[in-house]
Amino acid sequence: MRKVLVLEDEDSIRSFVVLNLQRAGYQTVEAASGEDALELMKQNPDIRLTLLDVMLPGIDGFEVCRRIRASGKKVGIIMLTARSQEMDKVTGLMTGADDYVTKPFSPAELTARVDALYRRIGDGTDTTPPRSGELSSPPFRLNTRNRTLEKNGQRIKLTQVEYTVMKLLMENPGKALSREEILEAVWGRDYYGEVKIVDVNIRRLRLKVEDDPTTPTYITTVWGYGYKWEA
Repeated sequence: MRKVLVLEDEDSIRSFVVLNLQRAGYQTVEAASGEDALELMKQNPDIRLTLLDVMLPGIDGFEVCRRIRASGKKVGIIMLTARSQEMDKVTGLMTGADDYVTKPFSPAELTARVDALYRRIGDGTDTTPPRSGELSSPPFRLNTRNRTLEKNGQRIKLTQVEYTVMKLLMENPGKALSREEILEAVWGRDYYGEVKIVDVNIRRLRLKVEDDPTTPTYITTVWGYGYKWEA
C-alpha cells in the first residue's frame, strides 16, 4: 500500500486532501501539527511521501522538512502553501522539498503531483541502471544500485529528486541540457508546476557538490538555455 503523510492543521483542508488521496488509491496518515507529523514518521517507517503545510503553529512545515532530510530517510516531500510569494516556494525547495502546491488546488492537480513524485521515488530502486551499476566522473562516483553519490570517497546526501537530476547530468557529460529537457526527464511531461523548480534543484545540488558554489565548475550554466555537466 502506498502510504502518504498529510500534515495540515485546518481540518477541512486536511479532510479534502485525505479524501482525494484515498480515492486515488493511497493510504493516508494524518497530522495536525509538526510535532505530530515527526512522531508519526517514526511510528510509520513505510511512509514514502509527505504533504507538508507551511503555515503551522509551533514546528512549521519548513522545519519538518529539514528534520526529515536530516534523518536521511528517502521520503518524497511536497509543500502546501497558501502564500504566493516566490520566497516561500524557494525556501521550501531549498530546505529539501521536492515540489510545492499552492492553495487553492484542484483534486486533479494534487493527485497528479503526488502520482508524479511517487513514480520518481518508486520503491527506492532504479528501473534502468547501467550494466556496471555505476557512473564515474572523477572525483564523483554515482552508484545506481543504491542511489548514492560520493565525492573523493565521501558520501554526499541527496534527495531522490537531486539524485535523479545528478544521474541525468552525469549520463550526458559535456552536453547542454535545456531546462525543459531536465524538467521532462526528471519531473515528467505531465508535470503541472513551473520550470523554475529545475533552477532551485540545481542550486541545491551545487551547494552539495561544488568546491565553491558561487563559481561552479561541475554543473555549469548554459546562459539562456540550461545546464551542463563538465566531466
